[in-house]
Amino acid sequence: MPDRLPGARVDGVFEQAAGLAALGAIYPPALLIAAVYLGSTSPRTMATLYLVGAILMTVVCGIVILVVLRASHLSLPTHHTPRYGLRLGLGVLALAGAWYLTVRERRRRQRPPTTGKKPSLVSRMAARPRRSTAVAAGVLLFAPGAGFVAAVQVIATAKADLASTIGALVMVVFIDVALAWLPLLVHIIAPDRTTRALKALDGWLGVHGRALLIGAVGAIGLILVINGAIGLS
Repeated sequence: MPDRLPGARVDGVFEQAAGLAALGAIYPPALLIAAVYLGSTSPRTMATLYLVGAILMTVVCGIVILVVLRASHLSLPTHHTPRYGLRLGLGVLALAGAWYLTVRERRRRQRPPTTGKKPSLVSRMAARPRRSTAVAAGVLLFAPGAGFVAAVQVIATAKADLASTIGALVMVVFIDVALAWLPLLVHIIAPDRTTRALKALDGWLGVHGRALLIGAVGAIGLILVINGAIGLS
């Protein structure tokens, strides 16, 4: 569908961006690290530093992506094909990513357990939570994925004024870093209950987290492929 018809409201476009950002925000490792920081000796300080890193990464990347796409004038009617071609390409990349994660997970289950295998970056961060690396953890774990890029692309190609564009970008950033600020907020309200819930969730994510991530990436890819194909037809 067109991003905005003449005289129409942009609400529907920004709802689409919010939906893509919400799917892109489903990233279990980000919640795992938040749970580790909230279970540390300085929970709110660690979680706040983690949130700072997450916001820093998403804001900078969001602005850069938005400026580049706006400079490309993809919102113009004459750039209809490149606009939807980009969405289709992002969708194909997301589907390829979901396929890769599926294959890697299948191989991981088939491999015998090894004691000498080097732990992942997320595992090392979880094993030694430190203030000096909390901001870096937020930066690394909230690097933009297909959902975030697609959400910003929807905003950038909409015929919206500056105020609406800024508001929509703030909304997307707010949604994208939800797994950093939401656990912190709940911990401030009910610290003991939140700590117990996060410990239980940690076990559940250990079993189902990869499947959840694959499903989210695949859903983003499917939505973008369908949207791009319809726009190009």
